[in-house]
Amino acid sequence: MRARALVAYNLRRIRVQRGIPQEQLAYDAGIDRSYMSGLERQQANPTIDLPDRLAETLTEPRPVMRVKLPRGGFVQKLALAAAHWNGVT
Repeated sequence: MRARALVAYNLRRIRVQRGIPQEQLAYDAGIDRSYMSGLERQQANPTIDLPDRLAETLTEPRPVMRVKLPRGGFVQKLALAAAHWNGVT
């Protein structure tokens, strides 16, 4: 699964599970609602810091870290590096 797909899947999953309207999450994260919609539909590319900002808004560990990643793939290596930088490992 590609990084954009992981962000999209987890963003929508967590938002829906918590019953947060798309408009509210977008407002709280400081982005436009149409951009939020594009992220969830994989039509928009998140900036490098946006997944962290959304995770903080959702008070959730980084969404990309919540999905089992293919072993040895680029996305897994990126997620492990981010975890290390953030002191998670």
